[in-house]
Amino acid sequence: MYPAADHVLRTFRNLVGTLPEAEKLKPQVILVAAGIVEYRNDTDRELAFRQESNFFYLSGCTTPSSYLIASYQHGTSLEKPSIELFIPKASLADMMWSVPPPSLEAANATHDVTRVINTESLTGAIETLVKSLPGALWHVLPRNSPQFPALSEDYLKPILSAEDGAVTDFYLLPALHRTRLIKDQDEVALIQHACDISSRAHETVMRVLGAAVKGAITHGAGAGVDRPLLPSEWLIQKEAEAEALFVASCRREGAVHQAYLPICASASRASTLHYCCNGGNDKEFAWGPVEPHDHKNSNSLCTGRELKPQVLLIDAGCEWSCYASDITRTMPIGNGGKFTEEGRAIYSLVLEMQTECMDILKPGLLWDSAHLLSHRVLVRGFQRLGIFKSPSSPGGGSWASEEAILASGITTAFYPHGLGHSLGHDVHDVPSASKPAVNPHIAENNAGIQLGHPTIYNFLRLRLPLEAGMVVTVEPGIYFSPHLLAAVRDSQLIDHEVLKRYESVGGVRIEDVVHITPNGVQNLTKVRSDVDWIEGVCSGAL
Repeated sequence: MYPAADHVLRTFRNLVGTLPEAEKLKPQVILVAAGIVEYRNDTDRELAFRQESNFFYLSGCTTPSSYLIASYQHGTSLEKPSIELFIPKASLADMMWSVPPPSLEAANATHDVTRVINTESLTGAIETLVKSLPGALWHVLPRNSPQFPALSEDYLKPILSAEDGAVTDFYLLPALHRTRLIKDQDEVALIQHACDISSRAHETVMRVLGAAVKGAITHGAGAGVDRPLLPSEWLIQKEAEAEALFVASCRREGAVHQAYLPICASASRASTLHYCCNGGNDKEFAWGPVEPHDHKNSNSLCTGRELKPQVLLIDAGCEWSCYASDITRTMPIGNGGKFTEEGRAIYSLVLEMQTECMDILKPGLLWDSAHLLSHRVLVRGFQRLGIFKSPSSPGGGSWASEEAILASGITTAFYPHGLGHSLGHDVHDVPSASKPAVNPHIAENNAGIQLGHPTIYNFLRLRLPLEAGMVVTVEPGIYFSPHLLAAVRDSQLIDHEVLKRYESVGGVRIEDVVHITPNGVQNLTKVRSDVDWIEGVCSGAL
């Protein structure tokens, strides 16, 4: 059973810790609404429903249009919260058109709450609590915000009309985000399951690519003419087909939702970080098909125009029971399922960036420090490849040192995003806790560290010291985006002739989900990322 009662208790404790002293000893009540089924524009066509994250965290309930009331008072018998879950009563229309809400008997047996009752009793329950807990402080999520389910003012009237009634939306969301930042073992297990399914989906795409290289995907009699192709006959010739195969693999294992829109980007499109909307995931690869129903992993388009082999970057992950995964793998397409020399060099460097950062992760480490290390490894790698000049380059000097390059900010033209982010119910989880507006940790923990250029940190979504129980992604990348490179085309720190050789790689990102443990990290991602294995699978050799 989902441990909702423990989540409610932890949330109350964090919430009370943020209250002014005069408010701490008052009874505290949380009132939150679930999401509702929404419809496309002005039609009656339902959109896919996924429960609001904060509501699920406190209730474990996936039923739309539900409500939760939890009450708590420190130092009294109410220190063990009372939790009431309100779910809609099933109507005949519900049973005729869609899946109805569970019965009260079923819901009471499957939810970790004090009791489950129907929503028609909600107003009466609020009125009863107002009388039994005089002076209570009622906490709600931000009111009048489109980011959270609406809570009808009718439910707040009995509270506000009481002589000592008080409703606030100032404390609950920060307390929830802070509580959700640290995962318990049940949550880690759910994230692990989502990562397992997504890892297999990534490998499925790679193995279908490899089977095509080996000529192992064949079409039976009448395929594509007298009958549709069966899954065993599918080829991956477009970004959209890679996406479809990934999602199908997850759905086949019971994952209802993707944690975010999958990103499937080939060639230069892999330099667009969120290549999934407004024309994303829709281009053919440069290496096929050559003839109808022919899948030669060569270097030619249907027109016969020769192109360099490329990469396919897939950033995708499913949800399991409202918990996300987030995995990126970059694989070779063309060249018999092997990276080009330039592609292998960039891929190996990104893997080195990730490995070195993984090695230092532990509780107490400021995430900024790991992010800075990833930029340092990039600089050293680019100097080895000759993309960046170094003190040993012809005419080089201290102006081309590692520190000077970091201070210049040019690394952000190749690696503009953050090293990673919190992950949990949402793929970019608990933003207010992950990157607080008032953040003393930066000044306290960066003393003596060479910070590099301030732009290195512009898009970091995590700015905290790590704590045991956090789940984060580690996702360094290197990109050759013409839009970002335009700003450094005249940089004296770059050997522009060498850079030209690598620009066709497009972009490489490698992303794993890790759990911060008391002694280091536990990698929750199962699909491998080493070069030999990736090439072995994508070439059909493994």
